[in-house]
Formats: sequence, structure tokens, C-alpha cells
Amino acid sequence: MNEPLNIVILGGGTAGWMAAAGLVSLIPPGRCRVRLVESEEIGIVGVGEATFPEIKNFNDAIGVDEAEMMRATQAAFKLGIEFVDWGFEGSRYIHPFGVHGPANMAHIFHHLWVRARQLGLNSDIEDYSFAAQAARSCRFELPDAHRPAINSAYTYAYHFDAGLYSRYLRGLAEGRGVIRTEGKVQRVAQDPETGDISSLELESGETISGDLFIDCSGFRSLLLGETLGAGWEDWSKWLVCDRALAVPSERDELSPYTRSTAMEAGWRWRIPLQHRTGNGYVFSSHFIDDDEAASSLLRSLETKAVGEPRLLKFQSGRRVVNWKNNCVAVGLASGFLEPLESTSIYLVQIAIMQLIPLLPSKTVDPRLRDEFNRLMDLQYERIRDFLILHYKLTSRDDAEIWRYCAAMEVPDSLTRKIELFRHSGIIERYREGLFTPISWLSVFTGQGLIPESYSPLADATPDEKLVAQMDQFRSDLRDRAEEMLPHDRFIDRYCNAQSAAAVEARP
Repeated sequence: MNEPLNIVILGGGTAGWMAAAGLVSLIPPGRCRVRLVESEEIGIVGVGEATFPEIKNFNDAIGVDEAEMMRATQAAFKLGIEFVDWGFEGSRYIHPFGVHGPANMAHIFHHLWVRARQLGLNSDIEDYSFAAQAARSCRFELPDAHRPAINSAYTYAYHFDAGLYSRYLRGLAEGRGVIRTEGKVQRVAQDPETGDISSLELESGETISGDLFIDCSGFRSLLLGETLGAGWEDWSKWLVCDRALAVPSERDELSPYTRSTAMEAGWRWRIPLQHRTGNGYVFSSHFIDDDEAASSLLRSLETKAVGEPRLLKFQSGRRVVNWKNNCVAVGLASGFLEPLESTSIYLVQIAIMQLIPLLPSKTVDPRLRDEFNRLMDLQYERIRDFLILHYKLTSRDDAEIWRYCAAMEVPDSLTRKIELFRHSGIIERYREGLFTPISWLSVFTGQGLIPESYSPLADATPDEKLVAQMDQFRSDLRDRAEEMLPHDRFIDRYCNAQSAAAVEARP
């Protein structure tokens, strides 16, 4: 049997403990040894409270009990993201986690909808999404996975306290053999011939050697960026926001969706958890100063603030490579895309899940490294284009930021997607990347871009029959959504954190 691969993870937080839990849970015993180095003196960003449905796949894969995790992290369910005032002031739409129309017609349904609109049907595309209708009604139940039905054509994600999620995964990972070392790195030692990282020397004097190093050191990118010199690709000309203010407030309505509201210099988030509501303002320092942004955020809160706004400075972009020599960067150490579509934790997850099948032996095969970098490039670039779409596709001209975004030149890859949809309703499909045609359709139409024409396949149904079928399906969706439990009542039954805490506190 080959000697185990020694993997050293630098940094805790969400990225570090997701990496540790994923490696120790999914790799067969004896294949690797995992050690995580972190310092409690070094703060973490920790504002990632909203997730994408893929997080459930990760949790299931590593053997997480969903209800237990949700109780431990004060979590609630998430069926999508509501965008307010993005296309124009007064606009409102939901990007849902589920198909539009019957599940077996997802490939053609929006073409039928475009045709029905041309026949006079007055409706929004989200009227035909069960996830969107349930979100609007503040209702929830687990999807019925055993039969094709209206209430099986959706998925869900979570709102949770990212700090508590890290703590939960730490307990799981340490229970499965991950060794945690407390300490700050004083020096990174490199092999003089190859440039590979050979060890981390801590302030305590301890030296930690490894074969593969995973950099989860946050924006600093101590290993990949500072030590190995991986360059940075700046995307701020398209994603102009470079600041975020985060502040919790008292618990509000437990709605099963994230809300993003366009503001005078960026946008504001609202994320309801069981014990509080997460709020924040993502903005550009070119169009507003920090103090004014903080005042604007506090004025907009729907419940009383708990604490003072915390400022985070960032630049949207990524490292030109995510894996160099024997070091792989995960999370903020590899790049940052603003949290408009809750992709930060997804990018951590996908890096881990794409790394595991490509794990090297003691010596890194450059073919494995190149493939990992290719896959991560696709992930970052496709998410980048989708985020830019929200800013570019606006008719707002009431503030400088929106005028800039509407006029800016965007990547050719995005221009092609916009024009293809504008002309004929065609949405590019790809295998590698987070956002499916459902997501693109939601933002295209939600921000006012309706195709000029549709697929000839949509002409198969007679006019009156098509309109009647669309009306009936919309009515059936609303009726079925209203039969679900209110979201807060479902939480109380399934994963109430307060009830669990009360039970644990009993003598």
C-alpha cells in the first residue's frame, strides 16, 4: 500500500472546515492524512449566510444529518432569491430553485410562454414556478422525490450562520480523524529546486510538513498568492462593488428566500435565520462613502439592529490559477465574486469536489493540476458572466452606478448569450458551471428582456388551448403552494433550534 498523502490545510472558517470534512469523509481511510492549521487570533470573513442547492449534495455526500445541522446552525430553508428594483424601480422577481412549467416540458416551456404572451396572456414567468409561488406564500415542505408532480419540481438551499456551520463541520471532521493545530504561520518553507511548499513554520516553533497544501487563508492568500506568486485577474470593471457592510438585526418574518434590493450605489441583502435576520449593503466606494452607506443600511432595516455594521473591503476577481506547484487555493484565497447570487460557499464546495478525484500522489502530475485549473476557470467565468448580467440588464438611470452598468462593455461570452436570447429565446446549456437555463431565464425576463421570437416547436398547440393550459397550470401551482405548511411552522416541526437547546439544557 502506498504511503498516505499528507495534506495540510491553512485556515479554518467555512472553506477550511469544508475542505477538511470533505477530504476525511470522502477519501478511503489510509489514503491521506489531514491536518488543519488555524489561529483563533485571526478573524474570518464569515458573512456567508445564504447558499445554493448544491450545498445539500455536499452535506449528503459527507453524511450530514440535515435536521441536526439546521438546528446547530440556526438554519432556515431557501427556495430562491427575490430581486427588488433591479430592472427598474418598482420591479420585483424571484430567481427560483426549480423549473418553470411541468418538469417534462422544462426545455420548451418558456417558448410556450413567449408565444402565449404574444397571444395576449398577461403573466410573468415566475407564475409557473412552484418554488417561486411557495416562496411568495412563505410556505415550505420537502420535495416529493418519489413521483413526478408539481411539488417535486424544485430543490432548496439553506440560510444559516456561517460561523456555526464551520463549528459544526469542525466537530464532524475532528471526529473522523482531522488533526487541528492552533497557531500562526511565521514562515513558509519551499523546496529550493522545485519551488514546492515543503512546510509551515509556526510562531510556536513547530514545523508542519506536507505533500499537498490547501490554502484557505482568505483574501491574504498566503500560500498561493504571497508565497507562490499566483497572479490576480481583476474583474472590477464589470463588478464595480468593492465594499460590504454587514449587520444582524432581530428576527423578522421567516421567509424562505433571500432578498436583494437595488440601492443608490449597489444592493442590500436580507437573509432570515431562526434567531436573527442577516442584513448587508454591497456597494461601490466610487459612488458612496462608507459612513453614508452605513447610514443607508441602518435606515433600511426592518427590525432593530443587533450591533454595529461591520465593513469588508474586496475586489472582484480571481487568481489566474487555483492550483500551482503543490498548493491548491480554496475559497477567498482563490478569488472573490460578490455575494449577489450566494455563490461563495458553492465555489468552496466545487473546488473540494473537483479536487478529490484529481488528488495526486506524493509528486503532483501536472496533468491533474491543469485539469483542475481548467474546471475552476469555467466555474469562475460562468458565474462572473451571470452576475454581470444583473447589472448590465437594467433600465435604471436614477443613479450613477446604474448608468455606468447599463453602458459598460461586457465580456463577449455574455454579449453572445444576451443577443441569442433577445432574438429567439435560446439559452446556452453547459455541463460545467452552476447556473442552468432556469437561472438565466429568471434574470433575463425578470429584468425585462423578452425574446422577439420563439422556437417553432411551441406552435404545435392551438392558440386557445395553449392559453387555457397556461392559465390552468398557473392556478394549480397557486392552489398546491397554499396547501403547504407556513415556513416557520415547518421549521418548528423539523429543526427548531430553540426547542433543541431547551431539551439539551434540561437537567
